[in-house]
Amino acid sequence: MEINKEKIHYILQYYYDIGKNAAQTYEKICAIYGEDTLSKSAAWKWFTRFRTENFDVKDEPRSGRPITEKSDEIMEKVERDKHVSTVEIAKELGIDHKIILNHLHKARYKKKLDVWVPYELSVKNMMDRINIYDTLLKRNEIEPFLKRMITSDEKWITTIEFAKDRG
Repeated sequence: MEINKEKIHYILQYYYDIGKNAAQTYEKICAIYGEDTLSKSAAWKWFTRFRTENFDVKDEPRSGRPITEKSDEIMEKVERDKHVSTVEIAKELGIDHKIILNHLHKARYKKKLDVWVPYELSVKNMMDRINIYDTLLKRNEIEPFLKRMITSDEKWITTIEFAKDRG
């Protein structure tokens, strides 16, 4: 059950007002809304706050690095141009390029051969690869070029035999 934090804070305040303690309130809330709704320490924190006559149920602003709300813009720029660099995006949006790297990492993108690609292939990507493999296999039946090729970590290196054939 998805529950609003602010609603839980109001319930905590209600039980504080009727004279219940934090432990009793914690048990009642968890019995109704589930064990992962509230922690004991959070209940005690709110009761301590109410004892200081601070009855504002909204969370106080937190310190730390602000979360950027430009993740949609970042993803739009990457989708538009797969070769774009994080530095270029950072200059356009006015944020640090490391934040952009973090967003792309969370969106499960990585840079391969100067192109931003998803970690997991889409159905279209998989079908394109199957078509390319099929085409290459048919081409190899006509002219056996695969014997002259060595692959190593995403870079294609031709053998010395191939160089002798050409020159």
